[in-house]
Amino acid sequence: MSKFRKQHMTLNWHEMVDSDNDKPSVEATLIEKATLVGRVGLMMLSSGTGAWRVRASMNKISRALNITCNADIGLLSIEYTCAENGETYTNALSLNTTSVNTDKINIIERFSDDFAEKAEKYSVGHFHRVLDKIQNTPPHYKALNLALASAAACCAFTFLLGGGAIEMICAFFGAGIGNFVRKKMLERHITLLANVTAGVAAACGTYMIIIKLAELIFGIPVIHQAGYICSMLFVIPGFPLITGFFDLAKLDLRSGLERITYALIIIIMATMTGWVIATLFNFAPSEFAEMEMDPLLKLVLRMIASFAGVYGFSLMFNSTAKMAFTAGVMGMIVNTIRLELIDFTSIPVSLAAFIGALLAGLLASAIKKKVGYPRITLTVPSIVIMVPGMYMYKGIYFMGINDIAEGALWITKAALIVLALPLGLIFARILTDTNFRKSS
Repeated sequence: MSKFRKQHMTLNWHEMVDSDNDKPSVEATLIEKATLVGRVGLMMLSSGTGAWRVRASMNKISRALNITCNADIGLLSIEYTCAENGETYTNALSLNTTSVNTDKINIIERFSDDFAEKAEKYSVGHFHRVLDKIQNTPPHYKALNLALASAAACCAFTFLLGGGAIEMICAFFGAGIGNFVRKKMLERHITLLANVTAGVAAACGTYMIIIKLAELIFGIPVIHQAGYICSMLFVIPGFPLITGFFDLAKLDLRSGLERITYALIIIIMATMTGWVIATLFNFAPSEFAEMEMDPLLKLVLRMIASFAGVYGFSLMFNSTAKMAFTAGVMGMIVNTIRLELIDFTSIPVSLAAFIGALLAGLLASAIKKKVGYPRITLTVPSIVIMVPGMYMYKGIYFMGINDIAEGALWITKAALIVLALPLGLIFARILTDTNFRKSS
């Protein structure tokens, strides 16, 4: 077996600066200033946020250092040019993969906001040491913690989609084991298609085995097989989907298209894997058993499930407990409103999704003024629970059995909701953020 060799070489930032130079950053050379601009941008990009926010952070550093910066930003790479007094410096930076880390987004954004008042005091080397510390900070949660978070989220998701106690229990164990397998593979740097396939296969396989055992031992009816789709919903690529549409809205077409393509790769791989596993076990997607429930009790349970689901998803994005709690409260409010609109009005499901996302964006803007969390760290976790993962799966399933008309119907329903969610956040941002509202 050939020796593993990195395709993306590690860049040693400290080799590009004079570590013995204690001059303030504003007096450093253009190359040294550009290293700070590029590194902040790359760290922000590695945290899963979109091109607009990455560029905003790079601009804050550039302005504080009295240089001009222009950047072309994709999903995994940045090409940027810095200019000062007729001199220019161009660099190209890339990542080997992408992930989501809302806590790091928050930390780097605060670093960028505070940079201007510190640039005249501290050297470039000092700032690189600060960035070293941020970059080397381990995730808040281990694989087991994330497994429990995904288990809780998918369990709550199951109830919100109409499942009962049996489906919720099976989805809990399926999602927990599936996400644990995926995270262990990610720790070993296993590539995207393999870790998604393994995680979804483990999740769906666990659900189906538990259901089959329950049918044999306790004689539960076959209808409870319907919830197996819920066990795989932890792979929903909410961040790249939402940030991709945000980038398209700001005409960052390269980043937007790359992000949406990345999200589609995950969706297609996950749904195809779920279909194959379902075929092996002879499972087919069907409607949940109808549950009779008092409307007030249903409202309360929806609020609890929405909070639990969003809180779990937020932890999966490496949010702090406080940030996850804030997102959970937001999700509890907006998702419950969305579901009540669907139940008690005649508006289309996609329009209800737009309203829910719009409210989430408005709430996030108000919260940002109070506690300072970046909007994206709250809005995406709060609406991921609205992404129609079950519709996507049904679309692929029916197409897989050559029922093209039924498959196209479910794909169309899913596409309308997927479009409505980022549009709601985008219009909330247009209404509340002057910098986003104007083209500049």
